[in-house]
Amino acid sequence: MIPVTTFEGRKVALFGLGGSGLATARALKAGGADVVCFDDNEARVTQAAGEGLATQNLRDLDWSDVAALVLAPGVPLTHPVPHWSVDLARDVGVEIVGDVELFCRERRKQCPAAPLIAITGTNGKSTTTALIAHLLKALGRDVQLGGNIGTPVLELDPPQPGRHYVVECSSYQIDLAPTLDATVGIHMNLSPDHLDRHGSMENYAAIKERLVAGAKVAVVGVDDRLSSAIADRMELARKPVCRIAGEKELTNGIYARHGRLIEAHDGSQVEVALLGGIDSLRGDHNGQNAAAAFAALRALEIPAAQIAEALKTFPGLHHRMEVVEKKGRILYINDSKATNADAAARALASFDRIYWIAGGRAKAGGISSLDEYFPKIAKTFLIGEAAQDFAKTLDGRVPFKISGTLNQAVQDAAAEAAEDGAEEIAILLSPACASFDQFPNFELRGAAFVDAVRALPNSGNTQEVA
Repeated sequence: MIPVTTFEGRKVALFGLGGSGLATARALKAGGADVVCFDDNEARVTQAAGEGLATQNLRDLDWSDVAALVLAPGVPLTHPVPHWSVDLARDVGVEIVGDVELFCRERRKQCPAAPLIAITGTNGKSTTTALIAHLLKALGRDVQLGGNIGTPVLELDPPQPGRHYVVECSSYQIDLAPTLDATVGIHMNLSPDHLDRHGSMENYAAIKERLVAGAKVAVVGVDDRLSSAIADRMELARKPVCRIAGEKELTNGIYARHGRLIEAHDGSQVEVALLGGIDSLRGDHNGQNAAAAFAALRALEIPAAQIAEALKTFPGLHHRMEVVEKKGRILYINDSKATNADAAARALASFDRIYWIAGGRAKAGGISSLDEYFPKIAKTFLIGEAAQDFAKTLDGRVPFKISGTLNQAVQDAAAEAAEDGAEEIAILLSPACASFDQFPNFELRGAAFVDAVRALPNSGNTQEVA
């Protein structure tokens, strides 16, 4: 835990007692703050009170001596409407912050030299965060990994010299972190997401931009137009900026091309790493992820050759393009984290012969945007609530079977792939859907896929990867 001492002896109101909110309340109390907690969920309030935290309906709080409202990232700050606790705080001029902001203030107070690498983006941020942490650990560094990727940032170990923080930041967290000041700030890409919470694509993009604007070194993906404009603005502001790409060649920056990582300076091209053969880094999107990680470590003055060697050992992010097993020519890929079509596109682009398991609770737009990848798909096995709608999209374009359940889909796909003579075949769970019709979350969906794969009869040439 990182005790938050920057509010020692002052009253702090906190709303939102989920995982990160409860961790924040503990950290504030440990640092000497007079913290008063609340949540609209009565069970969460009871849990906090049971831990000895002070709880009170913030509607009844005397706000005249409150130093700050700490808001959990899942609570609306602006859209669709501000939460009622936000209105109460604003009415009396109380600042509103989140856990990442508290972390940044504590880092500045305790050990500002402790490197902070902060990562955001619509897609790829979790893989990039995990990759950077893995590389630093492989190179013998003291690493703390957290934020939106899992461990709440205030549950990490306290700042000290040489301790590296690798923190994934959602747009919600950035919105509540006005003084976010990373050593290296990474922005991956932008596509429409969370617009119900930010009101417009322009607002969403502006929030993401804050992370790199406040960093000492900005690493910016330029594969999409909005992100490329962010890089241009950083350069105009005379901020050190490194452009990265997975889909285009750059004259200055780091980009991936044909399984190689290239560093470009004024048009000169130098190969700095080989990505070919690293299953966990297949595809253009993982090329961008690798470029971001490489750029971040180079900004920390780590030699290129050391980074290139460490890349070979990356096992991949759990549930994201995860090669869970090889059975002869067949790869079984767990991409359960692909809960929308844009995320699934990244997996579909990475293989040439695919038996695709898709479905669940559909997102807006379905899978019609994935039509450019249909020629790669040998057959689709549909599951969950979305099966009938997806079948209509695929009808006459891609062979499909409505398997219904994930376990059945794995059996159906394995049986048909065994008859396919292609040199390499991917049985790919990349649902392009939320999991909530059949599973509580994508993690349990991914775990069920792994169990189903490992329950299959052994085809004779099996290599377990995870």
